[in-house]
Amino acid sequence: MPNVDARPSILSDDFAADPYSSFAWLREEAPVHYEPAIDSYILSRHQDVRRVLTDHEAFSTATLQERAEPVMRGPVLAQMTGAEHTAKRKIVVRGFTGQMLQQQIRAIREDAAEILAPFLARGRVDLVNDFGKPFAVYAALDILGLDKADWQQVAGWHGGVAEFITSLALTPERRRHCLDCAEQLEAYLAPVIAQRRREPGADLVSQLSTAEFDGIGLTDRDVTALVINVLVAAAEPADKTIALLFKHLIDHPGQLARVRQDPGLLPAAIAETLRYTPPVQLIPRHVERDAVFAGTTIPAGATVFGLIGAANRDPEAFADPDTFDIDRPDLGTARSFTAAAQHLAFGAGLHQCVGAAFARAEIETVAAMLLPLFDQVRYSPGFEYRETGLYTRGPASLCLDFTPVTESVVP
Repeated sequence: MPNVDARPSILSDDFAADPYSSFAWLREEAPVHYEPAIDSYILSRHQDVRRVLTDHEAFSTATLQERAEPVMRGPVLAQMTGAEHTAKRKIVVRGFTGQMLQQQIRAIREDAAEILAPFLARGRVDLVNDFGKPFAVYAALDILGLDKADWQQVAGWHGGVAEFITSLALTPERRRHCLDCAEQLEAYLAPVIAQRRREPGADLVSQLSTAEFDGIGLTDRDVTALVINVLVAAAEPADKTIALLFKHLIDHPGQLARVRQDPGLLPAAIAETLRYTPPVQLIPRHVERDAVFAGTTIPAGATVFGLIGAANRDPEAFADPDTFDIDRPDLGTARSFTAAAQHLAFGAGLHQCVGAAFARAEIETVAAMLLPLFDQVRYSPGFEYRETGLYTRGPASLCLDFTPVTESVVP
């Protein structure tokens, strides 16, 4: 049995309340941190996390067979390798690029305007619960070509799927709830997939339903898994990152003023938000053969988690890493949404997040809309900021006041 670190568990309430204050200790004193409750190792140094994410032979995604496949209803992109991964990833990526992306940006503007409209005259909005969560699901449904009238139902099912994937410990009751959500989502998608096979359109469900791999069409199970994969990838980080972006800019009024004056700085602000407070904080891998980190051997067969939040604040990778700085020279905005990104918010290597380019367009489009509307933006009186989540993390709410908008907003 590995030695247990004296530091409180990362599963503790104290860590959940403020993981950032423990990151330096983990990197310096326990870079290979064993968690007995989940029989897993936690890596926190940037070079170690990047190694795990990019060495696909030594560190596989086999853990997803238990962590994701039951609720995805089949294998997801991150489980695939070789020609299958290349072909299926290419099909999905086509839905996020070129003309498809331009259509999605128009839909993003329309969705954002529709959801935000009731709050503009009030001059007050919870950017997470009033706007971010419904918007993220709207945007994902637009990509897939699903009916936005069903967004609340789909959001509920998505919540159960995401809970299953991101929970480190589920009670039997919560596990059953999550699996029920996945089964209901699969049943909802089945007639849609059948209809798109008969009458394909320009949406991603149609592309997947009519695609072929090695000359053979994808099965309903294949399409369902990829659709749920896209739904989670498109919806899960969006509301968190939008809220975190505004939180950091409000906390740094000088940088907020500069971004208002020059929207060309938005990509840098988004990239720095992803580095500083990544919405996905943990990424698991299966150790295929004994591996040594910081003098400690992690045995073959073990589960290892890359602690993205700690890696993104490693002083070996970023100068003054605990400071939010949109002028940071060591981030590289142009590459921050690609596989060459210095930060690890989208993962790295072969299984880097398939929706990274879409996430940039989505968050950038929404932020560019909101900044001029949120004149004199500030926290609402009495608001107390709190983050939740260990695997994925973001604000529980972000209650903002701003100068009310009296004219209608046309996207």
